[in-house]
Amino acid sequence: MSSRNHSRKKRQRYILPETGSSPGQVYIDKNSVKPVITVYKYNADTYNVQQLESLSSVSQLITDKNFTFWIDIKGFNSVELFETLGTDLKINKLVLEDITHTYQRPKLEEYDHYVYATSRMMLVDNDKNLDNEQVSFILMDNAVFSLQDKNSDCMNPVRQRLEVGKGSIRTGGSSYIMYALMDIIVDTYFEILGAWGEDLDQIEDRLFEHPDKSIMFDTQLVKRNLIAMRRVAWPERDKLNDMLRSDSKLITDQTKMYVRDTYDHCIQIIDIIESLKEISASNIDMYLSIISNRMNEIMKVLTIMSSIFIPLTFIAGIYGMNFARQDPVTNKVMPDNMPELYAPHGYIIAMVIMVIIAAFEVIYFWRKGWFK
Repeated sequence: MSSRNHSRKKRQRYILPETGSSPGQVYIDKNSVKPVITVYKYNADTYNVQQLESLSSVSQLITDKNFTFWIDIKGFNSVELFETLGTDLKINKLVLEDITHTYQRPKLEEYDHYVYATSRMMLVDNDKNLDNEQVSFILMDNAVFSLQDKNSDCMNPVRQRLEVGKGSIRTGGSSYIMYALMDIIVDTYFEILGAWGEDLDQIEDRLFEHPDKSIMFDTQLVKRNLIAMRRVAWPERDKLNDMLRSDSKLITDQTKMYVRDTYDHCIQIIDIIESLKEISASNIDMYLSIISNRMNEIMKVLTIMSSIFIPLTFIAGIYGMNFARQDPVTNKVMPDNMPELYAPHGYIIAMVIMVIIAAFEVIYFWRKGWFK
């Protein structure tokens, strides 16, 4: 991990409705992309993909009960798009508001002729920044709409399964395709958590080899991303549990059997998140402990050096005062001054005494175990 990742961290901003605004208002972000509408039409024997310019013909298209439809919508920069959803498909304006305000937590809401659900799609870019995008689902009798504000997704495996046509993907109905899309979103959490686990292992290796400040920043980045994913995983588990307990006829018993498997995966993800959070906290504590121990070692060395040189400095300070025993001009003897200032070999004697004192202190500190 780069030591500069913390400075490149993108902070995701969500546009919140103004205080006191009326409910049911559709918000179109000026940075939204133009809608790209892809219709997947299929049954056990047929598979067809087509692009639509608008949703005006979708209400008539999905009346064909011989097929199941997945309408994939990417981009919200169209007022007409949401007007069509509201007028032709009778989607509640509160649902349209939740679709366009992309800060919703994963949830499931049941209405008379459709079921509305949201998921959070987590993607990691090349700079290890975490993108947290909302994907909304509208489930109908033989159709499911997936809506998201951006073009990126992780749903190609579902498209490939639809094209191949093996298993229950084409025969499970609209609720099964919604389950499949939710399942692939949850499965990407495993991939992301696996990458973060490897990052934490590398950080731990760096702790023992060469601890530096970048370890703190890299670990904190992973921990912050784990907290963001935890805020997604818990409501995702609750949403899947709501699907299992739902009485809606749109969610079949066969689909609920598969949803139970995704629910188990979500519980595993929560467990992994908690484990990685503990590891990241442990890495931070270990780094601080290593730095503290290193500082203690430095302070111990400085203390030993100071303890050795303090008495030597004291001796040198005394004889540096130069209070002579005899006045060099009048030759008058001055009482209580240094009689040994002019002693023969005084310098050598003082140095020997200082070496003896230093050696004694070194031996004393060594026997006390201060050099271990």
